[in-house]
Amino acid sequence: MSDFSENIFYKIIQGDAPSYKIYEDDNFLVILDAYPANLGHCLILPKVPAADIYDLSEKSAAGLYPLTKKVASAIKDATGCDGINIIQNNGRAAGQVIFYFHLHIIPRYNEDGIRISTTQKSYNAEKFEEMALKLKNQL
Repeated sequence: MSDFSENIFYKIIQGDAPSYKIYEDDNFLVILDAYPANLGHCLILPKVPAADIYDLSEKSAAGLYPLTKKVASAIKDATGCDGINIIQNNGRAAGQVIFYFHLHIIPRYNEDGIRISTTQKSYNAEKFEEMALKLKNQL
């Protein structure tokens, strides 16, 4: 396992750095993002350290989406937002900045001006078929 001792999320979980805690159980800590897209933007942090989804324990993975649903519902009720983004980045190329697994739950509003991505690519049927086969073989 990597040394997470200097990682800000690890420090928050250990109680060595401040945060606005929203929820905590034996497996997860939920905090407000210190640099939110919108107020109410939360992060779910597993207590078992993992750099990214590939490093995430099966136990953490299994508990993640039930908690995500619970937090997303709380954000919607508390903020009155029009929608929710659930985002989780893995690796620099995907926009990961802090290398400790964390899942963003972001309240969204019809006219908030935030754009996650507007770039889309087009591929022919042969490329889709080739990729579908590669993925099937990996699973």
